[in-house]
Amino acid sequence: MTSCYFFLQLLFRITDLYFIFNSMCMESVHQSIIPGLPDDLALRCLAMVSHGYHGLLETVSKTWRDLIRNLDYANYKAREEWCGNWLFVLTEGSNNEWVAYDPEADRWHPLPKIPTVHADWKHFGFSSISVRNRFFVIGGSYAPHDPAFPHQRPFITNEVMQFDPFKKQWTNVATMRTPRSHFACSAVCGKIYVAGGRNLSCIRGLALAEVYDPVADKWEELPPMRNPQMDCLGLSYKGKFHVLSDQVGLPDQNTSEVFSPSDGTWRTVEDIWPFSRAMQFAVQVIGDNRVYTVVDWGESLIKTRDTEKGEWYNIGSVPSVNLPDHSRQLEAFGYGFAALRHELYVLGGKALKWEQSGAGRFDIVKLGLVRVCNPLVKPLKWRETRPMVGSARGTVIGCASMEEESSIFPR
Repeated sequence: MTSCYFFLQLLFRITDLYFIFNSMCMESVHQSIIPGLPDDLALRCLAMVSHGYHGLLETVSKTWRDLIRNLDYANYKAREEWCGNWLFVLTEGSNNEWVAYDPEADRWHPLPKIPTVHADWKHFGFSSISVRNRFFVIGGSYAPHDPAFPHQRPFITNEVMQFDPFKKQWTNVATMRTPRSHFACSAVCGKIYVAGGRNLSCIRGLALAEVYDPVADKWEELPPMRNPQMDCLGLSYKGKFHVLSDQVGLPDQNTSEVFSPSDGTWRTVEDIWPFSRAMQFAVQVIGDNRVYTVVDWGESLIKTRDTEKGEWYNIGSVPSVNLPDHSRQLEAFGYGFAALRHELYVLGGKALKWEQSGAGRFDIVKLGLVRVCNPLVKPLKWRETRPMVGSARGTVIGCASMEEESSIFPR
């Protein structure tokens, strides 16, 4: 969405008129949303304001508060497809409570807790992805936090939860045909593709694959892959679904599976991706084919791929961490890596800080930092945005972005 600052300035000026008008027309039966404007135009103005400002808008008046919280307002934004831009993050120790970032308002806010029967269990091995203005958390494993049961086997689920950014609520949608954890997942042409992973009946990897249509709320089985894959990563690239093995990047494991939705077939290709899934770094695609990833072999380097030559090259490094009570720069680990619109984000993570007291020891510092750069500007120029809120800090275990597909104004 084009920046909402113009609208905010306009709305706050109108707010002044609102209070003047309200004091002069106390006996008026109908109270306009914005005095001097037809209600349908006023509703359109408010609906175009980024979601990060909703809390601020609700403080203007009871009329605005009731409007923002009204289901008709959510339905209006949904009909116009004005979802805004979101960055969703889940960190360790946050008790399965996601937080969301609005880059236009530079604000973080917590999402409602996911309504699952395993809400108090640790959730891992899931996939998170956005498609068609909805955010999905798919599958994964649940294990109890209670250390009294260290050998209890995890529960692997086929559950799929959907977050509606208009109504700001979670709902259950159609479950996958196969429960799976640590699997490949990606969105291609408005549908969600999953493949591989593992469950309690196939601990050495699954070859099964399926696709979800969010419009029909239905999963369909796909032809199985030629080779089972577990702990794999999914990537949408040039209209195809790539399944990258956790062995990708190792000398003797240079193949990946690629599914073509156009003809419904799999093929095995020589690998071109210079990383291992074991490093936990995602691949981010900006635009149609600008691909970025982080390779952490001693230092955290951001790489991009020359689409014509098929070669990877460095564009810069993940920035070091500066703590206010520590003189040395620290290297972060366990952070999230995401792309939103034309920028790359590095979020959260941990750092080891040496404490001189006593015999000396390393303390683990959980980070809520958020660093952003435009990868097209060389050298990379990182800036810090508002840090994550509440308990959202430390190792990032889930991260996904949502971009508004429609544009209100020409760019």
